[in-house]
Amino acid sequence: MLAAGYKRTGPAGDVIEIAEVATPEPGPGEVRVRIAFSGVNPTDWKSRAGATGGVNGDFQIPNQDGSVTIDAAGAGVDAARVGERAWVYFAAWQRPWGTAAEYTVVPAERAVPLPDRSSFELGASIGIPAMTAHRCLFADGPIDGKTVLVAGGAGAVGRCAIELARWAGARGVVATVSNDEKAAIARDAGADATVDYSADDAVEQLKAAAPNGVDRIVELSLGRNLDLDLAAAARHCAIVSYANEGGDPTLAVRRLMTPNIVLRFVLVYTMPREAIEQSVTDITHALRDGALTEPRLHRFRLDQTAAAHDAVERGAVGKVLIAL
Repeated sequence: MLAAGYKRTGPAGDVIEIAEVATPEPGPGEVRVRIAFSGVNPTDWKSRAGATGGVNGDFQIPNQDGSVTIDAAGAGVDAARVGERAWVYFAAWQRPWGTAAEYTVVPAERAVPLPDRSSFELGASIGIPAMTAHRCLFADGPIDGKTVLVAGGAGAVGRCAIELARWAGARGVVATVSNDEKAAIARDAGADATVDYSADDAVEQLKAAAPNGVDRIVELSLGRNLDLDLAAAARHCAIVSYANEGGDPTLAVRRLMTPNIVLRFVLVYTMPREAIEQSVTDITHALRDGALTEPRLHRFRLDQTAAAHDAVERGAVGKVLIAL
């Protein structure tokens, strides 16, 4: 089979190669899947660059997410799953077999049935972003009737958070953005209001959009945004940080203690097993309900995998997919 891979970490153009490799066989409890689209996330380029990961064995096929058709079942897996459409997550987590290839192998539970109404493009766009968004929204309880603030509402996680919040019955969703293009993306996803976080009157805009404060904050840049978050937070708000864009914050403990604010951190790979399972269940239900929709897409070929990684690293607005 053809696959993109690397044997050492570094810049995409220097280390990623396209080559013929042996098609893997599924082991016990695994399925082999034929890839339709491989989704590229920031976690993928950071691991390839050596910032957060490396090579699992002699080589690494990158990318965690994908949309697939199950091609073969290993021992202990129902053979009736062969031919099933699925979305895949954690394909390359502590494993060499990512989704930037014609085929890959994953534990059977990581190939989740993809509802008929969901396109392969959408199936490859969820995975890490939607699972991260789910944990940020629900780690501190239901959000039905609550107000949610999503930082970076046009990003992959942010857009999923807006759609999942609407699906779960949030009373209101406010998103922060940096320009009009991103504001339109956030509003199309379901945000009631958008705020330019760089504006001089950003605090006033937030208070106008959520006069009673917000109950849950999905945050990607705590170092830059903590003051803005605290200005928007209602009592008992949970601020949930899933990334570190912009450095580490300086905490004034009393500002969090007095209103009983929760400060939580999320890394999707190390979430509790029950949180992973619940996110998979809810994401699949949201797909069936049509609540999760295709983002803006940027398509690359397998031989353009390095360029796809570079596009995500440069901050492409929308979802970068590799078409197999």
